[in-house]
Amino acid sequence: MRTYARSALASLLAMLVLALKALPLACFLSGVARKNVYTMQWASMLVLLYFAEGVVRGMMDSALSALLAWLEALLALAFFVCALAYVAPFKRASRLNARAKKPDAFAFLTLFARSLDAL
Repeated sequence: MRTYARSALASLLAMLVLALKALPLACFLSGVARKNVYTMQWASMLVLLYFAEGVVRGMMDSALSALLAWLEALLALAFFVCALAYVAPFKRASRLNARAKKPDAFAFLTLFARSLDAL
């Protein structure tokens, strides 16, 4: 009876650890589902931690654990690439919009020179 209780406790603890690992991703889930660009940017930075953990575990663990770790790294990399591909056009448009709104540095000098010519 005691070994059954220990294995059940170990399984419960393992499930708790997995839930805690998934908690940061769950925080971003609604924003990613709504395709919020700001949330996608933050989620893409967060998923790099999962990629790093997958690579480290893939190199250190053995057998099935290493295979699952490499799968974690692959999925994290796939999300990162897809998130960047989604966010890139929005960032490009934002950058062009900011440049269009930014006043030209020499425009002031041109207006100043014209005002002096008018005198």
